[in-house]
Amino acid sequence: MTQALIFDTETTGRNDPVLIEAAWIEIRDIANFELGTSFCERFNPGKPIELGALATHHIYDEELVDCPPASSFALPTPCEYLIGHNIDYDWNVVSQPSLKRICTLALARKVWPNIDAYSQSALVYYLDRNNAKSILKNAHSAEADVMICASILKQLCLTLKVTSMEQLWTLSEEARIPSVMPFGKHKGEPIAEIPMDYKRWLLNQDNIDPYLKRSLLGGS
Repeated sequence: MTQALIFDTETTGRNDPVLIEAAWIEIRDIANFELGTSFCERFNPGKPIELGALATHHIYDEELVDCPPASSFALPTPCEYLIGHNIDYDWNVVSQPSLKRICTLALARKVWPNIDAYSQSALVYYLDRNNAKSILKNAHSAEADVMICASILKQLCLTLKVTSMEQLWTLSEEARIPSVMPFGKHKGEPIAEIPMDYKRWLLNQDNIDPYLKRSLLGGS
């Protein structure tokens, strides 16, 4: 049964992104980091691809004309855990299915706090400098990015001594709670030191990030 997937998407761009490519690989055994079935497919988004996105993934609109519509994509079931680098982006692109998200970006920032960049490509250079150029040759295709994410996840699991998906999810949830303010006039300041009146004002705003909210409330 499929319970945990490493997942990645390519999309039309920043403005109301629509799926054009999806890839996933199953994790059969997280304790021994055994991978299983994989998937990669392209989809017709029904809208033009932005130039910024095209420059990243190099997928032409005309290549997608005969592909199934983006609306036809669905994750395999059952799926309890969805893993990815900044996984919320991909989760939003596929209509926010009800499952537990595990963010390798948040975990990397927690585990390796002293490096200067946390993109998947930067982490490959950090973790496997000698082979990074060849590993990253096809980066920014969903299929390649899933495998790169898997290699990063393996190192995270070894460092954190992960033995179960639930443990990994709990660690991810903890890592996603920010300790410094990510934006605004107090950007970069420790959240514990931000004035209470600003915290109260921020907590009253609509659509506040739930992890930031937990940090502002002082709990995990």
